[in-house]
Amino acid sequence: MKTLHVDLPQHPYDITVARGELAKSGKWARDLWQPQKIVIITDNHVGELYAETVKLSFEDAGFTEVSVFAFLEGEASKTLATVETAYKFLADFGMTRSDGIVALGGGVVGDLAGFVASTYMRGIHFLQIPTSLTAQVDSSVGGKTGVNTAYAKNMVGTFTQPDGVLIDPDCLATLGERELYEGMGEVIKCGLIADVDLWDILEGLTGEVDNLLTNSEALIYHSCDVKRKVVVEDELDNGTRLYLNFGHTIGHAIEATAGYGKVMHGEAVAIGMVQITKIAEEKGLSQAGLTAKIRGMVAKFHLPTDYTPWEVDKLAKVMTLDKKARGTQIKTVLVPEIGQAKINVIDMVDVEEWLA
Repeated sequence: MKTLHVDLPQHPYDITVARGELAKSGKWARDLWQPQKIVIITDNHVGELYAETVKLSFEDAGFTEVSVFAFLEGEASKTLATVETAYKFLADFGMTRSDGIVALGGGVVGDLAGFVASTYMRGIHFLQIPTSLTAQVDSSVGGKTGVNTAYAKNMVGTFTQPDGVLIDPDCLATLGERELYEGMGEVIKCGLIADVDLWDILEGLTGEVDNLLTNSEALIYHSCDVKRKVVVEDELDNGTRLYLNFGHTIGHAIEATAGYGKVMHGEAVAIGMVQITKIAEEKGLSQAGLTAKIRGMVAKFHLPTDYTPWEVDKLAKVMTLDKKARGTQIKTVLVPEIGQAKINVIDMVDVEEWLA
């Protein structure tokens, strides 16, 4: 078992990484919460795999009133309509401000469940139990919640930190290959922006599924440590936390223009990292040859490096609605060399020129 402490002044919490701990999640929660009503928010796929195990564990730990709310899996369900349905479920179950939500699933589940927890009765208790690699290394840590709109990904959201994050790497064994490799987009990003040791580990992997699963604990720990440090330094995303968005500005635009769910988040981030570095390298803002290194790493883990059709006007329109936009400018993140990141400001009028 490994633990990382997220030392935020207003809401500190721990990230626990341990194999086989999902079935003991109730005991873990009992150390954090008093007895209370619990709603496990999940999707139909993860719910079939793990909801009963977690529910029984919580009941055995003394949480006598536990219910499960499951919505249809996929990015297309991360909407205010699903949130409204969840509110009704919570109200019908009699949830009050002294009760808690457990997010059990991937990034979509964590983002939506966190948003529900932060807004229902102006905020109730919240725990994260991420089951996908993307959620384990990224979205479950840091307190960002949100839902998509027709205009942009995660356009509506809040900052609300969980009371704890429990990561069981054994859950990755039930992921499909595409879903497992998707999570590697965020792992690669962490190595690129802040962790040369993680990049070295990635270079030593074969890219095969068994090799990834064997080394998943180290990949998760390193990635969470990168995110933990950045979140503690800049919780509300006004400065260095933007580094975590490397590849995301273009990536989110690809997700939105393709139609949510058609290009998975980690896939879009992988494309975004390659393309923004290609642009930066051409402008002399990134080390020569870096694009080829990133492209090779992304391809090793079966992630896409290009996107078709590359419609500059549509991508630019979505990018101007990105959360990193400020006034007439948008902040993009570049990697000058492996292990370093910097913020680069682009005027809105120049976005199409960059993409072209």
